[in-house]
Amino acid sequence: MRIVSIITACLVVVALYLMIAERERVLEFAGRETPAPETAPAPEQAAAGPDAAPEDLRVSVVALHSLAQPVEDIVLVRGRTEAARMVEARAETSGRVNSAPLRKGAFVPEGQPICTIDAGTRLAALAQAEAQLAEANARLPEAQARLSEAQALLSEAEINDRAAVRLNQEGYASETRVASTAAGVSSRKAGVESANSGLDAARAAISVAQAARAVAQQEIARLTIAAPFSGLLESDSAELGALLQPGSLCATVIQLDPIKLVGFVPETEVEKVSVGARAGARLATGRPVEGRVTFLSRSADAATRTFRVEVEIANPDLTIRDGQTVEMIIASGSTPAHLMPQSALTLDDDGRIGVRLIDADSRATFRPVTVMRDTVDGVWLTGLPEAADVIIIGQEYVTDGVPVRARFEEAAE
Repeated sequence: MRIVSIITACLVVVALYLMIAERERVLEFAGRETPAPETAPAPEQAAAGPDAAPEDLRVSVVALHSLAQPVEDIVLVRGRTEAARMVEARAETSGRVNSAPLRKGAFVPEGQPICTIDAGTRLAALAQAEAQLAEANARLPEAQARLSEAQALLSEAEINDRAAVRLNQEGYASETRVASTAAGVSSRKAGVESANSGLDAARAAISVAQAARAVAQQEIARLTIAAPFSGLLESDSAELGALLQPGSLCATVIQLDPIKLVGFVPETEVEKVSVGARAGARLATGRPVEGRVTFLSRSADAATRTFRVEVEIANPDLTIRDGQTVEMIIASGSTPAHLMPQSALTLDDDGRIGVRLIDADSRATFRPVTVMRDTVDGVWLTGLPEAADVIIIGQEYVTDGVPVRARFEEAAE
């Protein structure tokens, strides 16, 4: 046992000697190369300065050279469609309907009769008014003739009075005759005044007869309730035989061409909207339409503090209906912005949304941005310089100040 322990101790001593004193020969015998001694840094690295990172320590990223482009700023408004005009055609006189009803949905051009009312005694009233007018017109020449006669008699009396006064001055006529001729002049003047009154009465009678005829004609015109404009019937017209009173509903007519898009702009964005601005919209069905702003309210809604805005669009085929949901985009000037893929967006430690840029020292830096618009081609961002190198792949693996090695893609990609 002692011999075995001595042999083991000898072997351990030999092994330690070989590993320490003859290490290089043992490794060469085993077929492994000895590690090369540390060398001085390369001239390129030394020239780059102490802050430059070696290439093998840089993080590989994909970036994009981006230039700002003018992009139209928009205001997004949700609303509804609304008929340009809606009128309830109502009766202005009483009577029974004697026309066949028109069914709702029918198109009626401007001026087309919707309901007609039985005339009753109105035609007789019109004939009586016309007869009275003819009688009044016939009395006018008689009154004019009486006035002419009275004026002639007055002229004769004035001549006699002047002659009597002259003869009296020459001693050939008495004072009695002068007084008689003067009384005759006064009498003839009264006759002229009476004739003038008769003429005025005849003319007044004509005016009264004309007014009576106009009332009768207007009453007959009210028997026909016509469409005030071209549009569609939103309700059936009054049924045949129905008794209408003044104010009774005949039918409701709506105008859908053009049609209005109505929305409400929040007070924070109302200054971006102006009358005449271009507007695009998309109906709930997905149909796109275009128009211009025709009205912007000057008074806010008391409950919502929003401002009513109206956009007018053409609707010649009448396929857009009143009350449909619509989403409007109203143009409000242009703003420089960058088009970036959505994958380029990231968050910083404070939760701000932004992108990672590459600075002049090839290091990553965070820049907060504002999403201006989201499109199928990407997102338009504001808050960046006019020209920027934006990391679009790998931005989640770097932080501010981390050196990067970028591979740039073209904007068309």
